[in-house]
Amino acid sequence: MLNKYPLWKNLMVLFMVVFSAIYAAPNFYPPDPAIQISHDDGVLDEAALDKATAALTADGIEWFDAEIESNGVALIRLRDQNLQSRAQQLVNLALPQQQYIVALNLAPNTPAWLESLGGSPMPFGLDLQGGVHFLMEVDTDAAVSKQLDDTVASMRNVLREERIRYRPPLSLDNRNRINIRFQDAESRSDAIALLNPAYPTLQFNTEDRADEFLLTYTMPETSIAELQKYAIQQNLTTLRSRVNELGVKEPKIQQMGPKGILIELPGIQDTTRAKDLISAVATLQFHLVATTGSSTATIEYPYEGSTVRVNEEIIVQGSSVTSAQSSIDPQTSLPQVNIRLDAVGARQMNEMTRVNIGKQMAILLSESKTRSVTRTQPDGSLVTTSEPIVDERLISVATIQSALGREFRITGLGSSEANDLALMIRSGALAAPMYPIEESTVGPSLGQENVDNGINSVLVGFALIVGFMLLLYRVCGIIANIALFFNVLMIMALMSIVGATLTLPGIAGIVLTLGMAVDANVLIYARIRDELLKGVSIARAIDSGYDRAFTTILDSNLTTLIVAIILYSIGTGPIKGFAVTTVIGIITSLFTSILISRALINFMYGGKDVKTISIGMKMPTTV
Repeated sequence: MLNKYPLWKNLMVLFMVVFSAIYAAPNFYPPDPAIQISHDDGVLDEAALDKATAALTADGIEWFDAEIESNGVALIRLRDQNLQSRAQQLVNLALPQQQYIVALNLAPNTPAWLESLGGSPMPFGLDLQGGVHFLMEVDTDAAVSKQLDDTVASMRNVLREERIRYRPPLSLDNRNRINIRFQDAESRSDAIALLNPAYPTLQFNTEDRADEFLLTYTMPETSIAELQKYAIQQNLTTLRSRVNELGVKEPKIQQMGPKGILIELPGIQDTTRAKDLISAVATLQFHLVATTGSSTATIEYPYEGSTVRVNEEIIVQGSSVTSAQSSIDPQTSLPQVNIRLDAVGARQMNEMTRVNIGKQMAILLSESKTRSVTRTQPDGSLVTTSEPIVDERLISVATIQSALGREFRITGLGSSEANDLALMIRSGALAAPMYPIEESTVGPSLGQENVDNGINSVLVGFALIVGFMLLLYRVCGIIANIALFFNVLMIMALMSIVGATLTLPGIAGIVLTLGMAVDANVLIYARIRDELLKGVSIARAIDSGYDRAFTTILDSNLTTLIVAIILYSIGTGPIKGFAVTTVIGIITSLFTSILISRALINFMYGGKDVKTISIGMKMPTTV
């Protein structure tokens, strides 16, 4: 029968409509401006939250909800986003600033039943939500120089221990070559036999001069490129780990070019806090665990619900750790963390551990960072500044099983613990220095203005299209408008599900999609009119209109889809935002313009002896 979908197709269309409505719904619950309060040890009590809310009430700042979430972080929701900074300063004054961290945030409002279904709103980009933008340049050459400096120190120790005489200095020249001079060829040959196996990645060369025999080691270009790549990747890992502390939704931290790192933190209005976190420095320290009756000075640290006393003396500084990777022990199939030290650290570790086998060694993570501190000025104004702080905590306590050297492993950990420990060690410090070359801030008021303008543009465009379709196609225009409405819902649902970030150019892509979506229905209705003018029946005209217009609609949308995919693959920033919504919009437009509108047409005209059709024709449509 013409213009009748089988049951399965009707159910599929109905399912997609309900599915889209459910997963688009979280976007109609915008987040509230809030301040976030966390404690250094992760425990925040109700008394501290009461002090914070009392300080806000006393100053006349209106808040409507305050709660401690399951992760121990408190959120105080505010009525006015413009009062966030003032609220942060007041809470900073009300609570001990050495123990509490107060940051600006946006509190979600998604209902629990939607969250239980996995529903969440689209994350907004930096241009819509406001936040901070940094472009950092990584000094990858410094990472190479540090590695070569470490190698020079190691070579000195090896030659000294084997009593191979060379002419000082054993040094690194400005071309990153390690030069070693000898008085005779025999000493040089002994050095080659000793150093080549120890440093297989270095290329060596010899040169005979009048009064000396020269041995030169250089790092090949492939090794330099690999080391520079490692420095970029470790810095990215470090920054992502640090940004997690801010609780930022959809942060963007990615490599830009060979040496750049782009950092965008949407929703963060506290730029000082963001810069403090990015510039923090963390290191590791290795200590012996104090034994009973020891007279050595000790320090106590909490660890896994108890207290551990460690000797004040540091075995190895964290600056000596060059790399850390988690792996599986091939013999025991248990997880382990492989640690690599530089030459100085390797010697210190070996000297200490070979006389302390069977004792425990503790790994201490020390973080030097800054904290935002608010003070009241003599004139009564509040000023927030940054002050340095040091946070120390034990991350591992293990038994020394044998004398350790340059490379050793930490065992006795679960799989997730090993991964976390390796990540913690790697993300503790930057592998290479970074320098800001670009910094900008998008304020929350500008972001809200962009959101309002973007929403208004979609509404105006939608209204104009609705009016156009009603004027030209009457009842069929209503069907096209209903399909267009579900198209917008499907775009919102898909973007929410895949976590695509909505940007201002993305809104432009949605507006473009609205025009393209209704264009498909215009083609279909034009084809139906042509068929009616030929004198065919209404049922046959509807069937032919959809079938014959399908190829044209598919071709036009496919070409646009290809262009949008190319834009996404080669574009950056705003171009990607535009391409994402365009690609999603084209896919949803094909579904709504063809399947949903056809289902509605079938419901109204399918399986009936229809004599007229409201499609905006002035001539008689009876047959």
